[in-house]
Amino acid sequence: MPGISLSAQVAAMVVLTVLTAPTAPSATSPAPSTATPPSTAAPSTTAAPPVVVLPLPGAVVPSVVAQVLPPLTDAAAPPVPAGVGKALAGLLARPALGRSVAAEVVDVGTGASLFARGATRPVVPASATKILTAAAALAALGPHTTLPTRAVVGAGSGEVVLVGGGDVMLAPGAGDPDAVQGHAGLGDLADATAAALRARGTTSVAVRLDDTLFTGPAVNPAWSRGDVGGGFVAPVMPVEVTVGVTRPGTPPRPGLPAARLADPALSAARQFGTLLAARGVTVTGPVRRAAAPAGAEVLGEVRSATVADIVEHDLTDSDNTTAEVLARLVAVAAGKPATFAGAGQAVVARIGQLGIPVTGARLAGGSGLGTSTVAPAGTVVRTLALAAAPDHPELRPVLTGLPVAGASGTLADRFAGAGAVKGAGVVRAKTGTLTGVGSLAGTVVDADGRLLAFAVVADKVPATEPGRAALDAVAATLAGCGCR
Repeated sequence: MPGISLSAQVAAMVVLTVLTAPTAPSATSPAPSTATPPSTAAPSTTAAPPVVVLPLPGAVVPSVVAQVLPPLTDAAAPPVPAGVGKALAGLLARPALGRSVAAEVVDVGTGASLFARGATRPVVPASATKILTAAAALAALGPHTTLPTRAVVGAGSGEVVLVGGGDVMLAPGAGDPDAVQGHAGLGDLADATAAALRARGTTSVAVRLDDTLFTGPAVNPAWSRGDVGGGFVAPVMPVEVTVGVTRPGTPPRPGLPAARLADPALSAARQFGTLLAARGVTVTGPVRRAAAPAGAEVLGEVRSATVADIVEHDLTDSDNTTAEVLARLVAVAAGKPATFAGAGQAVVARIGQLGIPVTGARLAGGSGLGTSTVAPAGTVVRTLALAAAPDHPELRPVLTGLPVAGASGTLADRFAGAGAVKGAGVVRAKTGTLTGVGSLAGTVVDADGRLLAFAVVADKVPATEPGRAALDAVAATLAGCGCR
């Protein structure tokens, strides 16, 4: 895999500047509301020093990037396998990681494997699975695709049908075009629908819900009761407000649970009916499920942020619900059943089509919740390496969405210990945690300026926190290592 794309270089350079740059106000890149490529914001003319908004969710990076970390080039000396093995051998043998550890390190510039231990053996990757789901979604759906939520004329007299198209981050009121969560608003859809009804002379309607895009159970029987009851994921449906939380408009914090509704889609339809009533439309009877007629007249439509933006959000915040939805959309695109099993099969098949080795990968959905999902560490690391390849720019959000150690997402409060602090701001990685499982997979710029991809999975961890510290130490060691 010769060469490192400019986008991958930018993604890597952002890593060091997040923590070392002068403090600046937080901002995010504007998310386009149509299927057009995202634009890059112009440098600020009022801040000092001037800033540019780069594709790192939630971060504003000073324009002095080049002074902190020079551009990556293939001229940077690569580590040698013996050096990497010597640096990692003792760390991977730590009791905190347990007796089942799989790992691989790859030089992104050449695609050469620098270290591999059990890398082809199926292991439980936990939320590192989201890397596979993200790549499959970008490849199958396209990074600039947006997801529609529509109101259409129903089959029955006076029926209005809310049709879910996969957006589970609807705002309860007006949408925010600069946001990913709440990009499209249910209130905006109600505005458009009420106006269309008035134009038709319709004053009274019955609201129906079409959530037939997905099939099968909305809750995976392979998930633990603690994860479901604790609110780490919502029932998976093709239309939800604020990922199905009981307090619409208040999204969960990265990696943390939140109380969820038992039927988020039906709740969204009921909220839609209430919004129509507030706009002068008489809503009769209870909301019921009913499929929209083929070719039904569209009364109103709102669209989500782009798939690229959703992928970045999903990886940064480790959002299980959006990951499951993305996987089901991959299944829909492939003509497979939009179930947990169909989604898992579709994700594996799609990344396999990209040339990524998938032998042994079996996904029970797209989020990595539950121990029924297994995949080799080599599958994960090769997905990361491919995302940096110049011939796959559509996969770049897999890299730009990774949390930055000590700065963002699920890594915001990690890499603070003595053995890992040198990785803070330098490592970008997806975390994974289940009971007895810990994983960390991402990219790191080594001491010589070489971009490496790595994946470490330990699926018999004795205790969570010591396991996390041990994983952080592995990534931090790669950051400080010339390994020759």
